[in-house]
Amino acid sequence: MYPQVLPFLLVHAGCVAAFWSGITWQATAICVVLYWLRMFAIGAGYHRYFSHRAYSTSRVFQFILAFLAQSSAQKSVLWWAAKHRHHHLHSDSELDVHSPRHKGFVHSHVGWIFYRQHDATDLVKVSDFASYPELMWLHKFEVLPAVMIAGLCFLIAGWPGLVVGFLWSTVVLYHATFCINSLAHVHGRKRYVTGDDSRNNWLLALVTMGEGWHNNHHAYQSSARQGFRWWEIDVTYYVLVGLSWLGIVWDLKRPPEPVLRNEQRLGSRILSRTAEQLARRFNPEHIAQAIKSSVHETELSSVRDALLLLQQRADLRWNLHPPHMPTRDQLLAAAQEMFAKTRFLDDIVERAYGVLIESVGSLLISPPRLAVANSKSQASMNSGHPSSNG
Repeated sequence: MYPQVLPFLLVHAGCVAAFWSGITWQATAICVVLYWLRMFAIGAGYHRYFSHRAYSTSRVFQFILAFLAQSSAQKSVLWWAAKHRHHHLHSDSELDVHSPRHKGFVHSHVGWIFYRQHDATDLVKVSDFASYPELMWLHKFEVLPAVMIAGLCFLIAGWPGLVVGFLWSTVVLYHATFCINSLAHVHGRKRYVTGDDSRNNWLLALVTMGEGWHNNHHAYQSSARQGFRWWEIDVTYYVLVGLSWLGIVWDLKRPPEPVLRNEQRLGSRILSRTAEQLARRFNPEHIAQAIKSSVHETELSSVRDALLLLQQRADLRWNLHPPHMPTRDQLLAAAQEMFAKTRFLDDIVERAYGVLIESVGSLLISPPRLAVANSKSQASMNSGHPSSNG
């Protein structure tokens, strides 16, 4: 585990000190203002600007965003952006560092941060920002902004300002932000096929100033606006629009019309991931075992040949139907149940059937484990040596 798990726990434990420090109106105001100010810096800075370059801004405001975001004590801007870009490359695959599907909810919410292998920053992934000396300085002294803001809270409102104003808002910020990695991949609605488990969650969108429209974001990552519909409240975007009127930010990227109409072309990687999900729904191991149980061993070669032919000739797939393989209607019904509406559903079904054929065929080629063990035992007896299994 990463050593900084102790400071993380101490920040949480420090919130209890409010019983000693007391709660004042001044400290409460600081807590509320700091939460929303830093949440904006995380969403507009860490996420939409440094991770996805969804808009442009000056070097001065770039530094201000980075400083405010790092005052949330969620590591450096370069670390955050590098990890997030890695997440989008491998979202909800086994290479994703915080996928609830593979590692569980608690690990995706907070546990992954404290493993040593995740401490390093892949500066190659953020080479566009690593070239700025001031951002590298912030990267080197990543806790300095948080310490400075904490000290300012103490100077303004004393111990209540530090405990309630800074610590309380920091802890709430932690878990509101972390919910996008965890809860927004578990609960909510999926408007778009994205090849992962991202979902739109209106409640998370409210508490994170728009970050909860997560499925929208995964459908078009470089958009400065994540609430694609008029009723999808995205406060971060509204503030960015206001800043654009003042000339502080510009070139705000928006989703194109085909995306808004859910008619965008799906990339090959998304189609492949979605097809693999659909194929796993039908459990290739069970299909292979059912085929082996229903045909004589001498007939397995002809079944494998038929599967190989179907793998090579897509035009024959729905005419030649090997035993125990799902029909096209079954695959299509499962796809309609699993995925959001898309005009590429037929392509997903075709790819899924190809994946299923390949998986079942490879399992039929593999000899049963028992048979392998028996052959080794027989060979050992024939050579005059006792079997190691004995």
